Amino acid sequence: MNKIKALLQSKRFAEIFRFGVNGGISFVVDYAGLYLLTEFAGIDYLISSGISFTLSVIVNYIICVKWVFEGAQNQNARSKFIFVASSVIGLGLTEFLMWALVNKMGIYYMIAKIISTIIVMIWNYIAKRWALVQK
Repeated sequence: MNKIKALLQSKRFAEIFRFGVNGGISFVVDYAGLYLLTEFAGIDYLISSGISFTLSVIVNYIICVKWVFEGAQNQNARSKFIFVASSVIGLGLTEFLMWALVNKMGIYYMIAKIISTIIVMIWNYIAKRWALVQK
């Protein structure tokens, strides 16, 4: 029981919690953007997905630097490059998963977005933490 209490009070748990909140905010930006661009602007779901993902990455970056990761404000050019590169890889993963889930498996694009987001979220935490917190 003491180990659980210590874990819940740890800096890493707080960081993961903040990352989760940030992820929720970023997901709302991404999901709403996808829906609005596809349903109201008539843009193909794959293009909408790329645009909305990019917008959510910008929001995610700002929140990560300002709130999620301690010391992230002091990042160097290498850290910024890694952050951007990990985001580009995340975009590629998102687009591939959306295409495969919708076109190959016949899943509704809004459900496919949820599935792809869960998978890419794991990648994002690992890559962005490494990019923003490395010493």
